[in-house]
Amino acid sequence: MRDIKIGAAQFEARDADKAYNLAQIEALTRQAVDQGAEIVSFHECCIPGYTFLQTLSRNHLAELAEPVPDGPSTKRLIELSREYNVPLMAGLVEIEGENIYNTYVCVTPDGFLAKHRKLHAFISKFMASGDSYTTFNLLDCNMGILICYDNNIPENVRMTALMGAEIIFMPHVTCGLPSVMPGRGLIDRALWENRHQDPVSLRQEFSGPKGRGWLMRWLPTRAYENGVYAVYTNPIGIDHDTVKNGNAMVIDPFGEILVESDALEDDVVVALCTPDKIPVSSGYRYLRARRPELYHKLVEPLPEEMDQGTNPGWQLADPKKQ
Repeated sequence: MRDIKIGAAQFEARDADKAYNLAQIEALTRQAVDQGAEIVSFHECCIPGYTFLQTLSRNHLAELAEPVPDGPSTKRLIELSREYNVPLMAGLVEIEGENIYNTYVCVTPDGFLAKHRKLHAFISKFMASGDSYTTFNLLDCNMGILICYDNNIPENVRMTALMGAEIIFMPHVTCGLPSVMPGRGLIDRALWENRHQDPVSLRQEFSGPKGRGWLMRWLPTRAYENGVYAVYTNPIGIDHDTVKNGNAMVIDPFGEILVESDALEDDVVVALCTPDKIPVSSGYRYLRARRPELYHKLVEPLPEEMDQGTNPGWQLADPKKQ
């Protein structure tokens, strides 16, 4: 790894409006490059929109999906990457044969580089889950990608780190969801719509257990326990029938937040990530202190009564969405 400046963006995507969302990606790329970013990353399914996917039939979902890397959205990302001379990472819906995936792509001025298919796809019963981890070298740094719920499973982040990732991109669409946890739940849309007149009330919701407070329970831990940089992206504002809190951030291998957006609007933050922190981090030591001979239970299939597949907390709290 070398010193590198990484941009993490947040924006209010429009459902099924790829042209608008790609225009926002371009605008924020320009801002990030002006701040010295050498890579710019965006949130999960930021090109087509995300939460509304749960309302689509298989045919409509397939119509929204694109091949990767030969689809128009990936080609447009490559054009933007060349125009601004910076690698870009963004999410879309991919189709390959009969399978539809929640996919995150990385492109460079030289073209398509990598993609990750979400390992725990649950937004639609018509979407397949990926079956492999994703690591690659870019700009002399070892990168990995895990999408949203992938990061809630500690083994996924650990595996990506064991495969050599020094920087893990973690695109999300999260927070402001029903939950059985105390204090969590939906964020009132009226607070978002009144944010210019009353920003304080919205910030209190965004920073509390419905938003940032929940993230702080686990997100810095993933970076800390594995000795990696974590690049977190998330939309801001209306996402179908929910309100999202943004909080785009970059976290270092000590679990410390290097930069974070508290803007109540589209924004991008840029952090300098340096290699010196990794070998002295606790997580770096933990990876080397493991005793794999004790971990047989980790790879045993779950008993039938326990194996429920991916079952997010918001589904438990809101049975209508199961």
